[in-house]
Amino acid sequence: MSDDTACQAPLPTPTTLIELLEGGTSSHPAIRVPNGPSITYDGLRSQVRFLAEKLNGLGLGRGDTVAISLPNGLEAIVSILAITAAGATAASLNPAYTVDEFRFYLEDTDARALITPARGGEEALNAASTSIINVGASVDDEGRVSFSMPDAQVSASLARLPGADDVALTLHTSGTTSRPKRVPLTHANLAASARNVAETYRLTSEDVSLCVMPLFHIHGLVASTLATFLSGGTVVLPSRSSPLSFWTIAQDHGVTWFSAVPAMHQILVNRARSRSSTGSGYKGLRFIRSCSAPLPATTLVEMEELFGAPVLEAYGMTEAAHQMASNPLPETGRRVPGSVGRGTGVSIAIMDKAGAMLPPGAKGEVVIKGPTVIQGYENNPEANAASFTDGWFRTGDEGIIDSEGYLTLVGRLKELINYNGEKVSPCEIDAVLLAHSSVAEAVAFAVPHPIHGEEPCAAVVLQAPATQADLVAHCREYLTGFKCPKVIHIVDDIPRTATGKVQRRMVAAAFIGGSIGSSKTNELAGSVAASE
Repeated sequence: MSDDTACQAPLPTPTTLIELLEGGTSSHPAIRVPNGPSITYDGLRSQVRFLAEKLNGLGLGRGDTVAISLPNGLEAIVSILAITAAGATAASLNPAYTVDEFRFYLEDTDARALITPARGGEEALNAASTSIINVGASVDDEGRVSFSMPDAQVSASLARLPGADDVALTLHTSGTTSRPKRVPLTHANLAASARNVAETYRLTSEDVSLCVMPLFHIHGLVASTLATFLSGGTVVLPSRSSPLSFWTIAQDHGVTWFSAVPAMHQILVNRARSRSSTGSGYKGLRFIRSCSAPLPATTLVEMEELFGAPVLEAYGMTEAAHQMASNPLPETGRRVPGSVGRGTGVSIAIMDKAGAMLPPGAKGEVVIKGPTVIQGYENNPEANAASFTDGWFRTGDEGIIDSEGYLTLVGRLKELINYNGEKVSPCEIDAVLLAHSSVAEAVAFAVPHPIHGEEPCAAVVLQAPATQADLVAHCREYLTGFKCPKVIHIVDDIPRTATGKVQRRMVAAAFIGGSIGSSKTNELAGSVAASE
């Protein structure tokens, strides 16, 4: 890639995902699947249009939600784009969800259709009501995605091009005191966020992104994929991410950058450290991006030494269509290790509890405002009242902004468990544990983890005999793996405040510090640590 970034062509400013695809040169590869097919921008646009018409033919369009439960692959990308091109809203779900979780998300989004692999997806299909249209997605050796679906019910004349303010994507974010909240992201939100990412890292059509994040996560969809499409570059999309094949894929496809959570970075560092002092041996990266959880400064330094590329820590969240801040490329500004950089296309400030703005250097809640930020959660006035102040969205994160605008995060005001960038509601874990007939009280909380950042843990008071193994097995029946507590402590009492309230951070601190004692709790060697 040329170092003459000053001559870089200006990026387009799309307002819909259809417009976002228009910048790619017809014959340029848009997606490459290692050991699989490659499709050009012309092929991608053609497939999206064709399958959007198929969905319109089923009567799906504006105001309808189409759920997707697909692994990373061409099917997932094309399905999301086709749904939004049809004027409908995509609800991308984790294929690892349990039947109960699928049932909740399908009902909560009022999904009219569900796209699953042509072979597989039994949990999602078993959760779907009979009124939901089942669509099977498959891809052939030439990279052509097809849908198996019922015969068309109405004319394709239903089609209407989506507008900037139409909701393109509905995702869920967990709350600390309620069930997951629906986050409606418009075409304009997503397009603006993709442009912010592309602009921050000066992406061009010569760039090749390696997508290692799941596409049901805002990180993988916006940063690795949509930002690359907007710049006319190429997305390399392995079906599974593995440290064993990571650098081989990067070298074979000329990857110039990738974005991941710190846990993935740490795995690559550990493997490189164990193999040789020279790291991967591949030196074609322009930069490495880290987001969705804090990156230890020591890991950043070691990554740069091993992989020969600058590591840029960024800050994002679902409610802002991903990126809100980032450290700049070395040639465009100063990087501050430990900081998540400066605002990228959004305004960032620090606010106190009363809603007053704080000066540089003061610690308070991080608040944001801008074109990527949602106007509010769907059908949740209580959450909206708590989350917005004078047009600013309260992130729940505590931070400090210095005189140059660099943001440093110092903690979270909310009690979400941040596992590899996946936000887990402790209330959801509480509810599952309390559904066990032997559990009288339960409280879930986060504990530090050297690779994942945080992981779920829980304490319970029993009303009938049960072992830790029984409780972990119970959780596994109703929760996705990353939500399951790896350790469950059986205690006589759960710590409370003077007013009788349970504070998760206090409980976590008590266990981490070893200050809780009981005939049961002291047998921590017997606590069950579930396998990864």
